[in-house]
Formats: sequence, structure tokens, C-alpha cells
Amino acid sequence: MSTQPPDSSDYESEHVHQVYEQIASHFSSTRYKPWPIVERFLLSLPDGSIGLDIGCGNGKYLSVNKNVYILASDRSTNLTKIASTHQPHSALVADTIALPHKPASFDFAISIAVVHHLSTPERRREAIHSILALLRRAENGKEAGKALIYVWALEQKDSRRGWDSGNDQDVLVPWVMKEKRPKQPKKNRSKDSTADEDPTKKDENVDLENNSAVGPKHQSGEKTFHRYYHLYRSGELEQDITHADGLVLDSGYEKDNWWAIASPKS
Repeated sequence: MSTQPPDSSDYESEHVHQVYEQIASHFSSTRYKPWPIVERFLLSLPDGSIGLDIGCGNGKYLSVNKNVYILASDRSTNLTKIASTHQPHSALVADTIALPHKPASFDFAISIAVVHHLSTPERRREAIHSILALLRRAENGKEAGKALIYVWALEQKDSRRGWDSGNDQDVLVPWVMKEKRPKQPKKNRSKDSTADEDPTKKDENVDLENNSAVGPKHQSGEKTFHRYYHLYRSGELEQDITHADGLVLDSGYEKDNWWAIASPKS
């Protein structure tokens, strides 16, 4: 489902924030395996590093490297509650554009699949700027802090979604949440009553979605929510980082996502 988002945070409240509050538990159950490049980035950090996970979701990255400390945040209260169980790390409720941290204070940051939920170019660049502003600057021979940022790619022709160059970049993506049904005795089960296999258990980059324009569903036992995404075209993330006064150190493509490692300009 394509859309042209208005320049308003109210749109994000309806199609991002309220959705994740409602699907938090179900969403968390499909998010448990670290993505390889994110894991490698975190494990490469010097012992004792202090950093941020901005838009942390259920906090699955907080325990990747036990030799660093991460202060996590998410706009969703319910996801933050789940993330806060990853001790000794902390998690708080905060908006990416209004982070409550002291500028130039952190060694690193990650923001995985977050910036693409902001509905205008200005807000996406503002979010990236707010992330980079929290990283320490290069001084006394020490490198500046680094941020790893991931966004969904427009170029996904080999995925089940089938998006590619030429498709709309602003879309509403369905998330189907099935209600739990009481277990039936084995002898009374039929083939039709067997629980559907969750495809996200196989590949957590794949949400419960399809590529057609889908309206609200209220079929028996399921409910569909629509989340806003801006699909980044090749090179767009690097452009946004540059506009946000950042330096791109590395970038690439990983399984339907564009990623970049960036530092603030000195």
C-alpha cells in the first residue's frame, strides 16, 4: 500500500507509534537474532565503550557485547519495558528527534530500522543529526564516535515484497497479528486447526505482509496494522548523513537494507 505522508508527526503517531504500542509483544517474539553487520560492529568496539541503541525495540542487541555499556531508548513504552530486562543495560522512553542525552558524550550508537519510520526528508535528516550530535568528537588523537544506521531499501526485487527502483518510496506495510487460540486435544485436531507457521521465525527481515494494497482486516482470529516506511533508494542514506553534518565512513547493502557507519564532522 503506497501513501504520500503529510508533513506531520501526527501521521507517525497513528501509523508508527500507536501501532508498535499495540503489537509490541508479538513484534518482540519475532526479533531475537542479531543481524550480522550489527553484531560485528558491536563486537569491534573497545572494552569499556559507552553507547546508545536508539529505537532499540525489544533490546535484542544489548547483550551482544558484554564488555560495553548501552543506554537504550525507544518511542514505544511497551517495547522499552521489554528492553529493560536486559541488565545491566538501561532503557528509557524517548523520541529519536528529542533525545535527552548530553551532546558529544558517547563512543558509539546504533539505530537499526528506525529512521525510515519518519515521514518527511527533513525529519529523517533531523533524526540522523540528533544521533550524530551525541557522539564524541575527535580530539587528542582519539577518533570520533561512530554510529551504525540501518534503513529499509527500495531495491528488494528478490524479496517476497518485490519492491524495486520505480516503485513508491513511501508505503504502508501490513503487520498481521493473529489471536491465540485455545489448544485442542490432539485427537480432535484437524489439518485446518494447526497453527500457521510464522515466516518471521525463519527470516526476521520478513514481516507478516504481502505486496498488494491491503485495507484493514478483521478476519476471524486476526487483526492487521499498517506501519509507515520510507524505502531508501541507493545512495539516499549517505546523502541524508551528509546533510545532517555527518561523515560517511562505510556503507553497504545487507538483505533488503541499506546501512552506513558515520561520525560527526569535527
